[in-house]
Amino acid sequence: MWSAYLDFYKTDLPASAFDAAFGQLLSNDPATFNGLLAWSDRRAVGLVHWVHHPHMWRPEGTVCLQDLFTAPDARGQGVARRLISAVYADADARGAPRVYWMTNETNYQGRILYDRIGRLTPFIKYERAV
Repeated sequence: MWSAYLDFYKTDLPASAFDAAFGQLLSNDPATFNGLLAWSDRRAVGLVHWVHHPHMWRPEGTVCLQDLFTAPDARGQGVARRLISAVYADADARGAPRVYWMTNETNYQGRILYDRIGRLTPFIKYERAV
């Protein structure tokens, strides 16, 4: 699932990035990343990763939904909606109802769902030029 997700975004990461990411996911440390897989007939059909982090304006913190992916043959079946709902439930359990995420502007199929379950913000993302 992770490799298919990276292929979707035309991204290639070194094995060390994979090892670091999944080391955090498997650590059971609540201060690091969380992840879930969606399954159908013993086959992974979706994944989601998220992290709860401090926020200067929100004492309860906030949740960043960092990665979300559904296998192409499982799209339109509610997989992504259920994975996002699981993130929302975790945020609620932590007392941090604010959840945010980003997507590529060309992710039209994903954005149809996001427009139904989220609110598009007016913020523009910048990042350090390296």
